[in-house]
Amino acid sequence: MSEGSCRLGLWYVNVSWDGEIVHRIRFQRTGIPGPVPEVITRYLSGKATTFEPLVSLLPDQSGTYGRIYKAVQAIPYGSVQTYGEIARQADTSPRAVGLAMSRNITPLLVPCHRVVASQGLGGFTPDIWIKEELLRIEGATIKRLARQGPGMQEHE
Repeated sequence: MSEGSCRLGLWYVNVSWDGEIVHRIRFQRTGIPGPVPEVITRYLSGKATTFEPLVSLLPDQSGTYGRIYKAVQAIPYGSVQTYGEIARQADTSPRAVGLAMSRNITPLLVPCHRVVASQGLGGFTPDIWIKEELLRIEGATIKRLARQGPGMQEHE
């Protein structure tokens, strides 16, 4: 297993991987010695839009969480979807989507930063700044949420 860190603002992106399989990505205040896969540093500098050939095993899980992670992984680069939209795709509730996002051990590869609340960004652990920065890197926008009229908004 390989481990290493790169920077994202004041945060370190700590990555544990083995070949093409990423086992864990954590945003922490302290780094760990070693490099990270080049595609991750390219993504964080705005020079890559995919993480190929890297993969997360989370979408391969069976059950509700697997369906949620698969739906989140399908959100295109530079786009966002609401917790409610993901819930409908995964045949579950927005709360279950939020819980799955909080348990996502491979953020970036299962891009939970692309899942937003119906009115606003929603949460992100350990710091909402990370979600904002990742969306800024991708040029994502949530303007379409503001365009939704009354009665069309998600309920979470």
